[in-house]
This record gives sequence, C-alpha cells and structure tokens, in this order.
Amino acid sequence: MPGSSSLPDRLTPMTESPSTPSDFIRDIVRRDNEEGTYGGRVQTRFPPEPNGYLHIGHAKAIVTNFGIAEDFDGVCNLRLDDTNPESEDVEYVEEIKSDIAWLGYTPGITVHASDYFEQLYAWAEYLVEQGKAYVDDQDAETISAQKGGFGTPGVESPYRDRTPEENLDLLRRMRAGEFADGERVLRAKIDMASDDMWLRDPVMYRIRHAHHHNTGDEWVIYPTYDWAHGQSDAIEGVTHSLCSLEFESHRPLYDWFLAQLPLEGAAPKQREFARLELTHTVTSKRRLRTLVEEGVVDGWDDPRMPTLSGLRRRGYPASAIVAFCEATGVTKTNSRKAIEELEAFVRRDLNLSAQRRMAVLRPLKLVLTNWPTDAAGAPVVEHFEVANNPENPEDGTRQVAFSGELWIESDDFAEVPPPKFFRLSPGREVRLRGAFFVTATDVVKGDAGEVVQVNATYDPESRGGNSPDGRKVKSTMHWVSAAHATPLQVALYERLFTTEVPGAATGEALDDLNPASREVLSGWGEAALADVESGQVVQFERLGYFAADPDTAGLFHRTVGLRDEWASIQKRG
Repeated sequence: MPGSSSLPDRLTPMTESPSTPSDFIRDIVRRDNEEGTYGGRVQTRFPPEPNGYLHIGHAKAIVTNFGIAEDFDGVCNLRLDDTNPESEDVEYVEEIKSDIAWLGYTPGITVHASDYFEQLYAWAEYLVEQGKAYVDDQDAETISAQKGGFGTPGVESPYRDRTPEENLDLLRRMRAGEFADGERVLRAKIDMASDDMWLRDPVMYRIRHAHHHNTGDEWVIYPTYDWAHGQSDAIEGVTHSLCSLEFESHRPLYDWFLAQLPLEGAAPKQREFARLELTHTVTSKRRLRTLVEEGVVDGWDDPRMPTLSGLRRRGYPASAIVAFCEATGVTKTNSRKAIEELEAFVRRDLNLSAQRRMAVLRPLKLVLTNWPTDAAGAPVVEHFEVANNPENPEDGTRQVAFSGELWIESDDFAEVPPPKFFRLSPGREVRLRGAFFVTATDVVKGDAGEVVQVNATYDPESRGGNSPDGRKVKSTMHWVSAAHATPLQVALYERLFTTEVPGAATGEALDDLNPASREVLSGWGEAALADVESGQVVQFERLGYFAADPDTAGLFHRTVGLRDEWASIQKRG
C-alpha cells in the first residue's frame, strides 16, 4: 500500500536540533500487538463526512491513520461518513478521494457509512427488542431541554417505558416513511441521570425525507454519527479507531453501543489525538463554506483556502504537507502551529525541486543605448546559458535570450536613491544576472512625471556577469528580454486572516478577514515560462516560488516567498 514512505525524501522539522516527534498512539498499537489483542492485526480508517472539501487539519488525520497502518503492516480504509443527506454531495466524495491520492495514500477499500445502513438498522431493531432503545415522539427542542446539565439529572421522556413490541412497530413505521420529518426519533435507553451527558438517552435515528447521494430514496431515517461510527468500525474490522480530541467525550457512548451488540470478534477501541490547527487559518467547514458561498474566495480550491485542493492549486507539494504533519507528532494536547513552520517545509521542498526562471512582475523598461545592431539595423540577440536549478545539477541548463531592450522590476531603480540603496540609479553600475554590467544614464518620464524608461549603457567586456578588471558591484538584478518575453498574470497572496487566532477578539473568525489578501499583477517572463506545465512550480528568481494555474494559461500563483520567516521566528525566540 503506497503511503508516506513512497514520497520523496522526507523533510525534517526546521529546528537546530530536531527531535523525534512524540507518538503515544503508536505505543498503544505496539503494546496491543505484543499482547495479541487483535491477533497482531492493525486496521484503521479515515472517515470524513462528504459535506465539504478536506483541509490541512484533515491532512494530519490522513497521515496519522494511513501512516500507522503502513508502519504496522496493516490497512487503512476510506469510509465516507454520509449520514446527513441534506449537506452531502458526490462532488465532495470525489474530491476527498482525489486529495487522499494526491497525498500519496491508497485506501484498503473505499466504502460509505450508508453501505451499512441495513446492518445498522438490524442492530437498532435488536436493541429495541432487548429493551435498550425506544421511539420518542417529542421534538428535538424538547429532548434537548430535558437532557439537564452537569450536576442536574435529565428528565425521562414520557415515552421511555413503551414496550419493545410498541417500539418495534413504531420504528418499522418510521422506516416505511409513515411519519414526517422530526415527528419521531429512536433513542438509546441508557441513563438520564448519568454524569456523562452523552449517555443521557442519545438519539440514534431521525427522520429525513431527503434524497441521498449514495442510497437515493431508499431510506427516510438516518443514523446519527454516534450510532453509525463505532458500528461501522466493527463491521469493517477496525482495530484502532483514531479520532481528534473533540470526540474524546463520545468514547463512553462508542463503547456502550458496541458492548450491547452481538459482535463476532473483538470490539474496536477509540483513541483520540490532537488535531492540527494553524495560525491565521480557520478549518471550520461551516466558515469555509461561508467564504465560498458569499464569494469571499473563488471556490473551495481558491489558493488562499486551507483546503488540500487550495494548497495544491497554490503549489504546495504533497510531500511537504506529509512531512510537516509527521513532524508535529501525535500528542494528547491541542496546539496551534505557526503557519510559517508549514511554509518552511514547503520552501525547503521546492528549493530542491523547483527550476529557476526570471520574471518581472512590476515592469520598467531598461534600454541599453550602446547595444549593437546587425547589418539590417536590428538589435543583436545574444543567448546566455543559465542553470535551471543550482541545487540540482541534474536539471541542466537553458538558453536565455538577451537584447538591447529589457524589463526590470520597477523597485530595482530609484531616480533619487535612498540610503543603502545598491540597485540601479543614475551613474550606478549593477550586474544583470548572468549577462553584463550596466550603468544607468538617464530616464524617460510619462505625462504624470513618472519614470517609464531607464536608459543605460552596458560593458561588453563583462559578458557573463564578471568584469576582466575585477571591479565589484553591490547588486545583481534579474531581467527579461522585452522582445522574447511571455506575458504573465501573477497572483500574490497575503494571509486570509489578519490575526494569528481569527475570532479571538470578537468570537467570530470572519470578523478578521484580510480585505487585501490577493493582488493580481500583469508582468513578463522569460520565454521558457510559456512551456511550464499545468500545476508545475518554478522559482521566479529573487521573488519566490510560483505555481502555474491548472486551468488558466499564463496565470501563476505565489506559493511562498524566498524568505524563511520560520527561521526568523525561531531566532527571535
């Protein structure tokens, strides 16, 4: 089964002295195997609800579940937890499958919780017959109010003492569609005075006359998460049911349901681990859906979104995400990781894999007034051999065209340079990357007084970027030959949320949205950028890493900048 070990060389945490991430769950699995709890068998599952796109938090669960199964020669299944027909869709199912494959994992089997509806229903009838479940005619609001609170016993339903025969008849009529939505529910009969609120007669089935993406109109009653989850684990033969910490309070109910049923083998055990949260990020599906539906972003795969499809569109390598999730460890305490740490993993991965190209995002024309012309009066074209990736000599070199009219970055020139400005200014000599030394002489201005062109001279003896007389310059600038340039649209991104913990001040994360999270520029790139494949990430020299949009030719998304912000954060302390 391909998993994280099939990915490129793993990345290690960005610390001066990396330590082994903690992982108490692997310790539990190892102990279970030593004791023969499941006959040495290890089976996990990843059970997302198909009501939205997977996000970076899900990546942690995927890496944990599939990684543990792989490490112990086990299997991990994908199970779509589709028990809420109104909010689920085939689109989400297919995207979930795609995301898991992109991360490098292959499920043992792919199933739906709805595949088990018949078995779940049969077990529900069994609990009714055993006097451990009953049909309640009260509405959801009344049932909720009767739950009581911590230290306050709940109120038993007036329908709690119906006979098994009466409950079985009503349950079958619920399944047959005789009742309206919300008219009746099936509840487990446990203990309304329990200190554990989840054990106060939880709902097992509710009526929903809604079309289901997998079962169509076959069912009008749908199991709750708690009734479907553990039982689906048991049907599949799951040994270690791994959940995030918010489900820890559900574990007694998980165990109670399984203990009441005539299972053939050992019951699965639920274990909980800390979920992954990042600064400047929200992972609530409700809030992410709001961003999509209100047009704040362009869709679930908008590069500003923390969804796996959004990160993929932005150019995040799957291997970097997997390595980051592995480095966070498997712990029992929730924490919020700095998004800069994830970006450091991305940057390190791309530094090795991304080819270099030159691009100008805020173009300013540079004209070499002493550039030669040929016999026909046309500017001479020279070519320079440039390394595709200095970090990987196997990537080879390319030929880059150079002529007398170039594009440079507008902020690489200052008519009146400020202190410690070492780039191009009148009378100052700089190096053009891999080409020549040039010296600015004068400028051409537009009607508003802005500089629209810089004139300069070049030193033909400095070909390749070195001067025979050994003189030094303090700045090297990138450039693009104007006659050979390919047009680019480039999207630059800032944090989607302005605060490290969105909503910390007001309680609503969407109050901290950054209205300037994206800037789109029109620029120029060297000719080789026209051949960049869909989704490929390249480094625009001096500017950052950029991913070619999979749908729109000539559009690039900035993945991350070149500056290692995480290293700076660590140095500060």
